[in-house]
Amino acid sequence: MPIRKETDLDYPKFAVVGHPNKGKSSIVSSLALDDSVQISDTPGTTTVKRSFPLTVDGKIIYELFDTPGFQRARQVLAWLEQHDVSADKKHEVVNAFIHTFKEDPKFNDEIELLEPIMDGAGIIYVVDASKPYGEEYEAEMEILRWTGQPSMALINHIDEDDYTLEWKRALGHYFKIVRTYNPMEISLAQHISILESMAQLKEEWTALVKLSIGFFEHYHDEMLHRSAAVVANAVYKALSTVETLTFSTQNASDNEKKKLEERYKNSLRSIENQTQKRIEKIWKHEHLEKDKNPLYFEDMDLFSEESASVFGLTRKELLVTGVTSGALTGAGIDLFLAGHTFFIGGAIGAIAGGVGAYFAFNELSEIKVFGKTLGSKYLEIGPMENRNFPYIFLGRMLYHTSKIANRSHAKRGLAVFEMEKGFKERWLDDTLRKELEKYHKIFRSGKALDAKTLASYEDLIYKVLQKLL
Repeated sequence: MPIRKETDLDYPKFAVVGHPNKGKSSIVSSLALDDSVQISDTPGTTTVKRSFPLTVDGKIIYELFDTPGFQRARQVLAWLEQHDVSADKKHEVVNAFIHTFKEDPKFNDEIELLEPIMDGAGIIYVVDASKPYGEEYEAEMEILRWTGQPSMALINHIDEDDYTLEWKRALGHYFKIVRTYNPMEISLAQHISILESMAQLKEEWTALVKLSIGFFEHYHDEMLHRSAAVVANAVYKALSTVETLTFSTQNASDNEKKKLEERYKNSLRSIENQTQKRIEKIWKHEHLEKDKNPLYFEDMDLFSEESASVFGLTRKELLVTGVTSGALTGAGIDLFLAGHTFFIGGAIGAIAGGVGAYFAFNELSEIKVFGKTLGSKYLEIGPMENRNFPYIFLGRMLYHTSKIANRSHAKRGLAVFEMEKGFKERWLDDTLRKELEKYHKIFRSGKALDAKTLASYEDLIYKVLQKLL
């Protein structure tokens, strides 16, 4: 099998190799932003090499190969060492091994991991620093040295024990670059740092990898913009949503009004749920496992007291927002009276100076009756009149987006996000609140929205996401 020419490499390729069950697949998943990579604690889960390219706008930025672990490294090395050749010929011996044992199931794992390397891929050798170093790994590293391909080592930590120091001493004899790396907790900066290390492996690859880093940074920024657009549209849709219910009696019953209100609430819950799915798709987390009711988020319903407390404005903030926005008519707001639901509260008093007052209300928006003089009558609720709802809804969307964007693709199992104290304070200040309220007032007016206004709102959300991420 001939070695692939450097001129054939139009994007960087790397084979992730090592001993079984050392986190190779987790590293591939995290670096390829692909949660479809099969990951298991059972050794030998990966039996064939699989390609995982990171593609942006149809262009492959780089390609990673998930490979089986070494099974018979000592036997392979013994076969290689039977051939007394100079260093510049050792790669030919590795190719001869692949050709000779291609159909031999005994060496299937070694063939699978060596093939992409001999086809031009760089080497990322993975070890688990929670296990002590042993001489059995030296056969693997020596085989990789025989390939002649540029290589680096990543020290993973699967358990709590730490043997990093002895691993670094050993790995330094075989690899140009040795880095620690936790695939479960990767940030944009860490991801780029690993790519920069890859760029140092070979002079001919530097420009390609640097170009890939530029594409990757652009890709991350593009995902922020797309997320901002999805969130902004969701807020507008939630605030402008209108629900109706026809009735045939002289007057609408309380049950019909409650039915309409519940339909309205479910429409808003559905908007949130669909927005979450779109965000997860943007950040390539389409296989995210959830065990909760899709109408709930962090065990908190959109209309719960907990959501209002965590994501909503305080009483003082609501009053100040109302004064500055000039929105002192209509339903009042108080989501924070203990023992009451999201929709029930007592009067919260008047604003000094005779400016006006907010009073409590029993609905998110006033239920109106239409068609009194016609044969058909119907109830209508919406657009949203509750001044606090936009901040609760937006806060929940921002929190979800920040968690999804920062979630490693190597994580498996249920997606359980722990609520952070002071999340609202991380993104919302008085200046931004006043700016947002201008748009929220337009959204809930029920008037047609022009693209320029929505684009300006998206830009505000984008800047918030930049701050959070």
